[in-house]
Amino acid sequence: MQELNRKTVPTTGLPIKILQFGEGNFLRAFADWMIDKMNADGYNSGVAVVQPIAHGMTDLLQKQDNLYHHIYRGLVNGKATSETRLISCIQKSINPFKNKKTYDALVLLPGLELVISNTTEAGIVFNQEDKPADGALASTFPGKVTQLLWSRFNHFKGATDKGLKFIPVELIEKNGEKLKEAILHYAKLWNLTDEFTSWVTTNNYFANTLVDRIVPGFPKEEAEAIRTSIGFNDNLIVSSEVFHLWVIEGGNEIQMAFPADRYGLNVIYTNNLTPYRTRKVRILNGAHTSMVPVGLLNGIETVRESVEDKSLGRFVRHIIFNEISPTISLPKHELEAYAEKVLERFKNPFIRHELTSIALNSISKYKVRVLPSLLDYYKLTNTLPKGLVLAFTHLVKLYLSDFAINDSQKVKAFFAKLNSTDTARTILIKVLENEAFWGSDLNKIPGLTDLMTAQLELLNKGTTIAQFTYE
Repeated sequence: MQELNRKTVPTTGLPIKILQFGEGNFLRAFADWMIDKMNADGYNSGVAVVQPIAHGMTDLLQKQDNLYHHIYRGLVNGKATSETRLISCIQKSINPFKNKKTYDALVLLPGLELVISNTTEAGIVFNQEDKPADGALASTFPGKVTQLLWSRFNHFKGATDKGLKFIPVELIEKNGEKLKEAILHYAKLWNLTDEFTSWVTTNNYFANTLVDRIVPGFPKEEAEAIRTSIGFNDNLIVSSEVFHLWVIEGGNEIQMAFPADRYGLNVIYTNNLTPYRTRKVRILNGAHTSMVPVGLLNGIETVRESVEDKSLGRFVRHIIFNEISPTISLPKHELEAYAEKVLERFKNPFIRHELTSIALNSISKYKVRVLPSLLDYYKLTNTLPKGLVLAFTHLVKLYLSDFAINDSQKVKAFFAKLNSTDTARTILIKVLENEAFWGSDLNKIPGLTDLMTAQLELLNKGTTIAQFTYE
């Protein structure tokens, strides 16, 4: 078996136009996979990867000359499909904590156009204490970006064509806007010039984005078989599902610099990201959160088993198509197509997605992912969505059960204090009035307490999902 490097696999060098903060599984299976496919059709853009924290994977990348294999597997129109691809778009990988001079030179490349980042939800923050000494690296990601832009501003003397386009993928709402806000806060904190602030605002572009792809990462159990198949000793194999979606909210500047839609990729450019975020959070994430307590209380372990089970699968389809989708302001045909694709993804035979892993912090997840659909459905129809309410009741039952809840101590303590000898109604009144959970007293929603009481009483008698009426 050969070692993987650019001697054993000759490749053509590419001009570095993209700076990427983050070398983890997601970006390598999502953004870099896209860029590599675009390059095959003439995009001609190389990537320089920057390790955003002290401990990372740049050493592994460098050992393989920044080459690795991506494998996607899943169902397309009901048929299993897979593709293995050598990814060669990364030209350099740098750990700025060990090699700051190389990093400093990199950010001044005149042909640099784009910055892609994934520094986790906690990455885009402003820290008042982040005041690096001269020559030192800022501790936060936005601090590092501020330093980067300050260097470019000074090196190119404020040239209007040397600003950058930012496409962050951190999973926070308005990620581009929040990155820009943090940069401007640092400019003020560090007493940088008004001219620089104006240049950042006028000549740099920050897109809000939404990304969607399930990336299990390194296929540990199958790694040797995959290495044998590809013929290389690759320690950075990354796997993902087939589906991918990138929604980018920004001006024409972003689309011109990163025209992924022209290369057959599922990238949507829009001036309003909100409906797409709502669609993903409510349909995909909402279905996940709704099926978890129902599945676990009915002896089901995985997402795939849930949607393939006759009774639970019917329940999941009902809530998606009849209760969640009507609350989203997008065309019906588009919502239905997305929902069908979500269900196909749930059936992916190559991914074992445990319900217990999704169950983490289910109370807060229900509030964000499901409760808005319940409330909007009631506003639209003046009736309760019985399926979403039934999922809610199962959630309460799960937290009252002996199931090993993975949630905050405050949440677990609240349910532990509920008296098991109280009536179902008394318990539900206490749960629904907890504004710390839901943001308001849900007992005030007409009929909700009564419906959940009836459902909980049936659950307490051992009623299964197959026996409930919710349509």
